[in-house]
Amino acid sequence: MNSLQVPVVDVASVPADGLLLDVREDDEWAAGRAEGALHIPMSDFVARMGELTERAEGGDRVYVVCRVGGRSAQVAAYLLQQGVDAVNVDGGMIAWEQAGRPLVGDTESPSVV
Repeated sequence: MNSLQVPVVDVASVPADGLLLDVREDDEWAAGRAEGALHIPMSDFVARMGELTERAEGGDRVYVVCRVGGRSAQVAAYLLQQGVDAVNVDGGMIAWEQAGRPLVGDTESPSVV
């Protein structure tokens, strides 16, 4: 287990213009996501990290989210080790949806997490 303590924030603490990194898989992303989030599945993350560093110029805080918080905690820990200011969003997209934060999806049916 990683000894690095990953900072955690609740959904309400994620600013509307914050850099939200969604590390869920493609099918989860398509069903429902936060508008404007950057999508890099955890399974592709190391290979695609450059996409994040381009968006996080100037040391912007990165809010990492998955479905409930497990995968995002792992990615946030990795980012912290790379010197990126990263926090895990507590409760993930389940908490996001429960808090009434907006969702968008790839279909005309209501977006779901």
